[in-house]
Parts: sequence; C-alpha cells; structure tokens
Amino acid sequence: MLVSAALVLMMTGPGLALFYGGLVRRKNMLGTMMQSFAMMGIITMLWAIVEYSLAFSPGNSFLGGLHYVLLHGVGLDPNPAYAATIPHQTYMVYQLMFAIITPALITGAFAERVRFSALAVFLSLWSLLVYSPMAHMVWGVGGLLNVSGGRIPCLDFAGGTVVHVTSGVSALVTALYLGKRVGYPKTAMPPHSMVLSVVGACMLWVGWFGFNAGSALAAGTLATSAFVATHFAAAAAAVSWTVAEWLHNGKPTALGAISGAVAGLVAITPASGFVAPVPALLIGLIAGVFCFQMVTRVKNFFGYDDSLDAFGVHGAGGTLGALLTGIFAVAAINPIFGKDAHGNPLPVGGLDGNWHQLLNQATGVAIAWGISIVGTLILLVLVDKTIGMRVSEEDEMTGLDLSQHGEEAYDMGQ
Repeated sequence: MLVSAALVLMMTGPGLALFYGGLVRRKNMLGTMMQSFAMMGIITMLWAIVEYSLAFSPGNSFLGGLHYVLLHGVGLDPNPAYAATIPHQTYMVYQLMFAIITPALITGAFAERVRFSALAVFLSLWSLLVYSPMAHMVWGVGGLLNVSGGRIPCLDFAGGTVVHVTSGVSALVTALYLGKRVGYPKTAMPPHSMVLSVVGACMLWVGWFGFNAGSALAAGTLATSAFVATHFAAAAAAVSWTVAEWLHNGKPTALGAISGAVAGLVAITPASGFVAPVPALLIGLIAGVFCFQMVTRVKNFFGYDDSLDAFGVHGAGGTLGALLTGIFAVAAINPIFGKDAHGNPLPVGGLDGNWHQLLNQATGVAIAWGISIVGTLILLVLVDKTIGMRVSEEDEMTGLDLSQHGEEAYDMGQ
C-alpha cells in the first residue's frame, strides 16, 4: 500500500507535470509544472490539518466531521471501517495522493493564462469544498453514495466520480469562465515538447496501477483483477483513439496515442475493481473513440478553450466510465453487495441482471456534475473578485515562466 501511494504521487510529479508541461508552449513550461508541484505541498498541508477529517471521519451523508482534525486519532492501528489489515496512517496517506492529483488535473483546462497566487487559493478552496464532500459521499462511512450502506450505492472503485468527473467538469467551468487564450484558435499553439509529454504519459500509465490496483487495499486477487483491467483498458483506448485519428486526419500521432491511453485509464478507474478483462477492453475501446470525438468535434463545435483537454478526457471519460461500470460490473469479480439468503452473490451491474445500478451510477454522476459546476463557479467568482484569476495580456504574451516565477525552463543562450 505504501508503494501504491508512492506510485499515485508519481502520477502528479513527475507524471502529470511532464505530460501537461510538454503540451504547452515553451514559455509556460515551468509555470505549468509548478502548478502540479504546488499541489503536492499545499494539499498535503490541508489534508493533515482538516481535509482528511472532512472526507473520511464520521459525519453526515454529505460531509465528514472534525474527528480527525490535525490527524487526531489517525494512528498506526488499523481503522476497520476502511481497511482492517493496514495502519490507519497508511490508508490516510494513500488517500492523500488522490487528493493531490485531483485539483492538479484541473490546471490543464486553463493552462497558460492563470495567476499562480489565484490558482493556489482557488484550488485550495476547491479541494476543501468540492473534493472533500464528494470523497465523503462516495468513500466515507455513512456517505450518500457509499457502496456499503449508502442510500444511493454508487460503484466507484478508484475515483471515476470523485477524481475524474469532479476535476474534468470543474475544468470546463474554469475554461468557460476565464475565456480563451490570447490568439486562440487563430494562432497556432502546438506542444513545445512531445517527448516530455510521452514520458509523462508513460509515468501516468505506470502510476495508475497504484491508483487502481492499490484501491483493493490488500495484496490479493482483487488487486490483480484491477491491475489487469487497468492495463487492458489503457491499451485498448490507445489503439482505438489512434485508429480514429488515423481515419480522420490521415496520420496517427504520438499525441493521439498518449491521449487515448489516458482516456482509457480514466474510464476504467471506477470499473477496475468490478469488471473482467474482456469488458475492460471494451470500456477502453469505447473510451478512446468517445474522448477523441469530445476533444475534436465537440470542442470545435462549441469553441471553448480547454487548453489540454482536461474536460474532454477526464470529465467526459470519467462520466462514460462511471456509467459503463453500471453495465459491466459483476459479482464474479467483486461481490460487493453481499449474498442472498441462499448464499449466492447478489447481482452487481447490468450484466448480472441489476440494471437499477445504472440509475445509481447516473445519479452519482449527476451529483458530481452538480457540485462541481456550482462549487467551482462560486469559488471562481470569489477568487476573481478578490485576487484576480487571469494574468494580464502582457504577462500572458511573456509567458507564465517569467511573469509568474521569474525564471525560464530553457536557457536559450547556452
């Protein structure tokens, strides 16, 4: 579990930092990487002070209480409510890594145009007021959407709604609120280093095994199943996106291949602990084509500037994956709902005969969309009116590296 926690941290830095950093223009490389790296520091402090408590201590259906403030009571003995075989601190620090990467994902939508000070305040508040309630509702004891005892049991093994829907939808809201980058879409803004983005994507793929297989919370058969499902979906989505792009544009690109892999990883995340290998392949194949359409046709049709396709991949892919989980989840992989009076596992998803689960999944997705839209918009207005979210046009033309941090990624004089 500690190795899995380290793998998930690697997804933010260097994985996401390199993936996003390579996709922006050279003048914004360090500024973009700094946005991911900052979350590693800021969210860790918030988590220790109050956020872990808000997400996982006993509370009501929507938010945890204050029992674990300053990690009071979070010791080295197991907490049976979450994981009976590992120290409570192990579970806490594992969940911290999810809380770190989630707000970092949002930064892809408003890359190259946000003040660092405003970003730090906005994402801190977002983590407390959007991520914490969603994490509690889905994974916290007594949460509304908790699969074990919640009023609307929503299957989310590793964060389809908690991580990807919330970050992806919030990303879209921020992109719409802030408006387009100067010159977009008339001025070409190609990635400055696809090499770095490919390296980052590969790190994300490897780190995702900690994300999904680690969510089994034990080195057992369920971890193996989640590991296999994760890999198969990523591979299938990389292929299906590449083929769709090849047919559409005449050439397969590295950007398309790595985007497809990430889309598959996003879509399988909620399903990874509930589906067999072949359905995982199907989820990946569907996700690759679906997310390709979202970042090409849909984005172009509406004209919004989701700089690095955070919504098209995470918001759309997370929504798709959560819904497909309700179809493909089976008790043979994870009898999460227990057994009937005859000792037979209760059906889990549609393939098991429990089509009502699809409605539960849709409800969970709708709640995630709702809290993300409303919470993000309120916080954007608050921070924008007090600090100012967007850099000046002059600073944007100069680039975030110099205007926000006073340094450059590359010394062009050497």
